[in-house]
Amino acid sequence: MRVMGVDPGLTRCGLSVIEGGSGRQVTALDVDVVRTPSDAPLQTRLLRISDTVEHWMDTHRPDVIAIERVFANQNANTAMGTAQAGGVIALAAARRGIDVHFHTPSEVKAAVTGNGRADKAQVTTMITKILALQQKPTPADAADALALAICHCWRAPMIARMAEAEAEAKAAQAKRTYTARLKAARA
Repeated sequence: MRVMGVDPGLTRCGLSVIEGGSGRQVTALDVDVVRTPSDAPLQTRLLRISDTVEHWMDTHRPDVIAIERVFANQNANTAMGTAQAGGVIALAAARRGIDVHFHTPSEVKAAVTGNGRADKAQVTTMITKILALQQKPTPADAADALALAICHCWRAPMIARMAEAEAEAKAAQAKRTYTARLKAARA
């Protein structure tokens, strides 16, 4: 499975692509950070992010996009910009028929470090070890994008099982409803 991890942001937007193998084996294919000047108009910044992300999607052909979920407890302006960047990325993925999954920072930290409250240094250290990188990815947005991709790759089997169980439950409920209607119509 090829996963594109995205740490959305207007000033710095981390992008990564990893390839998942059997078990927990993952390989980094690419990582970078899109930067936009804070004094540029919003639409120009979003266009730069969109153009870069679309190029990455066309070049790397990911199976799924993993984006960090925005939390409202951040600075309101930061949260708004992060959400806007994430929306642009999700839209680009939807246009290509690529599934998008959002993961909270604590889910990502727990997946790669075992601790949902790990700090950025711990996450970066673990990413470096997991991917057997020669040096730590910088800036933190690059490491976070890699962590998001790894988190999704490792959580994907569980997500698929949960979706399958939900679909089976809905089908069973639909069957019960249909059966009840048939009995009511016969009575």
